[in-house]
Amino acid sequence: MLGARLLILIAPVAMAQSLDFEMYKSRVEPIFLKKRPGHARCVACHVDAASAFKLQPLPDDKHWSEDQSRKNFEVVSRLVKPGDPDASRLLIHPLAHDGGGDIFHAGGRQFATKDDPEWKTIAAWVSAAK
Repeated sequence: MLGARLLILIAPVAMAQSLDFEMYKSRVEPIFLKKRPGHARCVACHVDAASAFKLQPLPDDKHWSEDQSRKNFEVVSRLVKPGDPDASRLLIHPLAHDGGGDIFHAGGRQFATKDDPEWKTIAAWVSAAK
């Protein structure tokens, strides 16, 4: 029983360690701040969201601090399956249903297809996990 509890505590840390924080911070995190036509920015809903994808409050409306980025990274890392973008909730949930995404996303479809450059950026980060 203790082994199972320990695994539950260690698994998210191990998963986060297999993902590249610097790539996340420089290429993925800015996507959460970008305004897309017809959609709110991810950060607009996911700071106050009661969901697994809860971002840190944005202090200056432009950038998160290093500490906040690390906290966001921990949260986001739990929503991906390293090495497998197609099994990663972070990528599938906001993807249009016709493009292979979930049936519903309250924030609308941030990505129409897997050909969206920003979807591909997040997928590359997930795929590059060690």
